[in-house]
Formats: sequence, C-alpha cells, structure tokens
Amino acid sequence: MLPSTYTKDKVDELACTYAAFILHDEGINITADKIKTLTEAAGVTVEPFWPSVFAKFFSKHPVSDILSNIGGSASSGAAVAASTDAPATAAAVEEKKPEPEEEEEEMGFGGLF
Repeated sequence: MLPSTYTKDKVDELACTYAAFILHDEGINITADKIKTLTEAAGVTVEPFWPSVFAKFFSKHPVSDILSNIGGSASSGAAVAASTDAPATAAAVEEKKPEPEEEEEEMGFGGLF
C-alpha cells in the first residue's frame, strides 16, 4: 500500500515506471498500450497521457542505461568533491608532526583481570 501522502500523479508515475521495468525485464518492447495494459492489470487507473509519455521517454532512453547510471552522478560528484578537498587535506597532513609513539606493554589477558 502506498502512503496516503502520494498524489494521484505520483501514483500514476510510479505505476507507469514499474510497468516499464516489468516490460524491460521480460524483454518486451515498451509501448503505451502495454504500459496501459499492465497498469490496468495491477488495478491502477492512470491518466490517459501517462503511458504515452513513458513510452516516448523509454524509446529514447533505454531502461538498462537508466538502471546502470542510478548511482553514477552521486559517486562522481563525491569524487569531484574529494579531489578538490585533497590539496587542503594533504597540506594539513604535512603540517602535523608525528607524535612519539608510546611503547605498548604486552599485557595479554593479565591486564583484564
């Protein structure tokens, strides 16, 4: 069950998206008629324009390309941010002088009891 905060448009979009994913998974061409058939079979009545909008979109943007790029922009953005912060971080590391290491005594289990 979808949250009650979802609007009719949001439900329609989700239904069409899931229908397109199902068609892709089954190796069936994504068309407006097939999206409409799947949404009706799921008991979701979508506005008449949604299936054609999604069919046109997926005819130009293959589902496999979209799914393979899901995390791409977020990770590349993080890489860019990391690379721009790298010089400042490297300079900060160079400025720190190594602290003398304390010798650790070998306690074994004797120090626990």
